[in-house]
Amino acid sequence: MRGWRAVPAAVVGCGLVLAACTTDDEPTTARAPTAGATPSPSSTPTIPAPEKEQPVVLVVHATDDRTSLSSRAARAALRGRLSSLHTLAAPGMPVGPDVPVSPARTVLRRVEQRPGTLGIVPATAVRPTVKRLLVGGIDPLRDPDGYPLRAEGPEPPDATTLTVVGDVMLTRGVTDPQGALAPLAGRLRRADVTVGNLESTLSTAGEPQQGGDSFGGSPALIGPLRRAGFDALSLANNHTGDFEEQALLETVRLLRRAGLRPFGAGDDLLTARRPAVVEVDGTRFGFVGFNAIGETPMAATGVPGAFGLRMPPRTGPLNRADLRFVEDHVRALDRRVDVLVVLPHWGTQYTHRPEPVQRLVARRLVEAGADLVVGGHPHWVQGLDVHRGTVVAHSLGNFVFDMDFMVETQQGVVLEATYWGDELKAVDLVPYRMDASFAPRPASPEEGREILADVWSTSTGPFSAG
Repeated sequence: MRGWRAVPAAVVGCGLVLAACTTDDEPTTARAPTAGATPSPSSTPTIPAPEKEQPVVLVVHATDDRTSLSSRAARAALRGRLSSLHTLAAPGMPVGPDVPVSPARTVLRRVEQRPGTLGIVPATAVRPTVKRLLVGGIDPLRDPDGYPLRAEGPEPPDATTLTVVGDVMLTRGVTDPQGALAPLAGRLRRADVTVGNLESTLSTAGEPQQGGDSFGGSPALIGPLRRAGFDALSLANNHTGDFEEQALLETVRLLRRAGLRPFGAGDDLLTARRPAVVEVDGTRFGFVGFNAIGETPMAATGVPGAFGLRMPPRTGPLNRADLRFVEDHVRALDRRVDVLVVLPHWGTQYTHRPEPVQRLVARRLVEAGADLVVGGHPHWVQGLDVHRGTVVAHSLGNFVFDMDFMVETQQGVVLEATYWGDELKAVDLVPYRMDASFAPRPASPEEGREILADVWSTSTGPFSAG
């Protein structure tokens, strides 16, 4: 399928017409000229093609099961003839006369509020609170040059992809770390930046602090982590201190030496709160993490540990001084990087429902300058929120973890974010299920829908299924 081509000589309404005759299954039929008619350059005006074009994007509600349309279905959508969806378009889009036109903001708001609505908008207007559809398997945001639907507008910049995974624990019952990471390693490596929460040490230099729940690995884990494609790893969790101070410091040193950019823990407060920074095509991504669960000591001046914030349900009532300190830190970092991602370790285990205090803290992080918040620790997936246009994912679930005592601890989602420069354009959740060796593998379509339904069940705003 070759896709569609823009026809520079034919403009209808205020958008480019996209030829419907260039697909392999619908051959072009030339129309014979009218008898006696002699076309001449003076009688056949030519409308030049626009110098710059941008994708025309089809968007649906974030919880919609659709991911892609065929070129035939996309043509029907532009004419407002997809019976399963109510269609609305922004000005300048190449739609038929039966499609209502409203400002792009109105179209996006309608899509966010009303499942079953299809919006047709320019790529520049797309935001992560809606789900864009691929056309013929081509992504309008990541592969705009190959995407078939186009209209006049600014040329898109190169896209940058950020992948975030949940809790990574490669010891105890995980006997083959390399094999456990292998099924999704290709996906992780394809991203420009890949980040996760490493919930173990790389050393057992001290005494175990949590009995059988002390997760101590060895330097041999560096190889599997690097081959899986990780660029940075959060140590802001309740297991970084499982084998005391020396093991924590060795873990930080080993990761740093391997170029894996540890953050969230260190030999004192200054290093524990230091961000990991990754630059891609001139955009600086900064990552900072904090631990609200306890067990790993809180870093302080001259004291090794994790960057901490005391809050329910595990470390007492919300400590306002801690929160102000984290806010001030986020505010300062926001001036140093283009995209600031915060990874909190928080919440209650074995529930899909975020604690109310998570939502309060997330709002404060966003207001301080966080551009994306992705939490961990509950071992189950939890909902998504949006505050001031910023996405908050409360928990992605386990990525690799030897928890096989319930289905929910073996399920999770990979968060894939698409950026244009420093602008977040899309957030995709890729569901998976761990197998008997605790290796995450893409979920079947049926189980994938069930996992995402668990996410949407406690989501709010445009991510709410209700």
